[in-house]
Amino acid sequence: MRPSSGLTFGGRYQLTSRIAIGGMGEVWQATDQVIGRTVALKILKDEYMGDPGFLERFRAEARHAALVNHEGIANVFDYGEEEGSAFLVMELVPGEPLSAILDRDRTLSADKVLDIVAQTSAALHAAHQAGLVHRDIKPGNLLITPEGRVKITDFGIARIADQVPLTATGQVMGTVQYLSPEQASGQQAAPSTDIYSLGIVAYEALAGRRPFTGESQVAIAMAHINDAPPDLPGTVPEPVRNLVLSCIAKTPADRPTSAAHLSRAATMLRRGDIAGAAAIVPGIASTDSFATIDSPTQAATRVITTQSSPATAALPVAATTAQRTQERRRTNPWIWPVVILAVLLVAAGVAIAMMLINGQQSPPAATETSQAPEETPTVTVDASDFIGMTEAEFRSAIEDLGLVASVQTGDPATSTGDVARIYAVDPTGPIAEGSTVTGTIHAPVTAIQDPTTPPRMADGADETDLRTGQPYTVEWDAATCPAGYTLAGYDVTIMWANGEEETLQVNGARLNITQMPTGDNLISYAYRCGIDGGETLTSGASPALTMQASPEETPTPEPTPEPTVTLPVEPSDGP
Repeated sequence: MRPSSGLTFGGRYQLTSRIAIGGMGEVWQATDQVIGRTVALKILKDEYMGDPGFLERFRAEARHAALVNHEGIANVFDYGEEEGSAFLVMELVPGEPLSAILDRDRTLSADKVLDIVAQTSAALHAAHQAGLVHRDIKPGNLLITPEGRVKITDFGIARIADQVPLTATGQVMGTVQYLSPEQASGQQAAPSTDIYSLGIVAYEALAGRRPFTGESQVAIAMAHINDAPPDLPGTVPEPVRNLVLSCIAKTPADRPTSAAHLSRAATMLRRGDIAGAAAIVPGIASTDSFATIDSPTQAATRVITTQSSPATAALPVAATTAQRTQERRRTNPWIWPVVILAVLLVAAGVAIAMMLINGQQSPPAATETSQAPEETPTVTVDASDFIGMTEAEFRSAIEDLGLVASVQTGDPATSTGDVARIYAVDPTGPIAEGSTVTGTIHAPVTAIQDPTTPPRMADGADETDLRTGQPYTVEWDAATCPAGYTLAGYDVTIMWANGEEETLQVNGARLNITQMPTGDNLISYAYRCGIDGGETLTSGASPALTMQASPEETPTPEPTPEPTVTLPVEPSDGP
């Protein structure tokens, strides 16, 4: 069935306008005529319907994608087949794909890239927890809303579409420019596969180009397997560079251990907490990356301003390849061979002279020589050994190493179990005995304010004069969550006049009530704030709105008049 405006799928989804055309089919904006919701309809091409294996995989993936419930993943509402076509009904996300933004702007700031990485990896973690691997993370599958929120699309389709033939006998799922080495070599995809692809996306957004190119798909795939990525621009802060390179490590074990860890590390880098990020993703603090931070060529810093806070974080900027090459060239490569040869000649001359002297006289009396200064003993501190400790445990462990412990309070915890536990350690690496090591503990979980105003009747309705059989809408002020948290929804509690209590979960700040019992009906609400990888915070209840409902007025019928008979008046006889 060829899609066209006005056509209805599944008896309820009426097409209104076409959004895009792709290799698999078309995407249309449609209206759900049952509930009035605007949705996106993905309609597959007819030729895919002829492959039973393909169609069954598509059905299964549609079911799986619908199981993932996360604000960073476009929802799948429905699936259907009719008249030779298969279609997915999905959330219509306002905004544009990241690919369009990169085509227009070419590069993004390090802060914006970290924001995209943090949001995308948090959504991927939810999918991974549900047993799903996207396998086709790329700019075209990341939608950016006008508010800057990221939505991952094509869960399910990504495991079927965009198949890249690498050999005459096999196929590899994914888009080759963002393909992981294990995918390119025919191995099983895993959560680390999505982390690699997201790292390629981040690299492209920072550099304005993809790290691996080639004249053919096979050449690009082989580059993913064998080649090292070119250096990122020198304006990219060193910790950000290290995070991206950790994501695109050839070996999955060298990448961040989970998408949740990647999300937390990216968020910490946005706040300037390099030590905390490095404790989660050790590659951020790689020796090669930080060995030259204090060199003159890297004295400059780049200020990253976060969107959630006016605070700024100065992150060290990486030296460019040209700078590092120039520093290496300052030393003449012939100097060291000449020095070594001179030392050998001097040593040989001294040995010959000593032999001659020893042959003519007795050996001299031994003389005392001054002792070389003793080296200060060092202790190696690994932050991961202390993450999660209480203050007392941290102090005891640090003192056992011959070091001095110091503890400070840092960011609020995202879950009650993390309160007052170590999440960052500084300094790390080899440290002289007796040095001070500071551990940072989480502050208590951020508190949210309880609502102070009750719900209200919408559309000018009077809550003191309602009718039981009439529909009404109740609304309230939209809640605001603390920085770093997003609004997860509202819990609406209704105490009906008949004594029954009901609690409903809604996403928006309004509720439609179709009917209510006679008497005083009380309605109040609380709101929920969530954070990726943390607990959901719930406010206290708002003051209640009292809705006074009366029965519908039954009109009093007009009384039926009594039947009357009018008799004709007979004329009277005259006198």
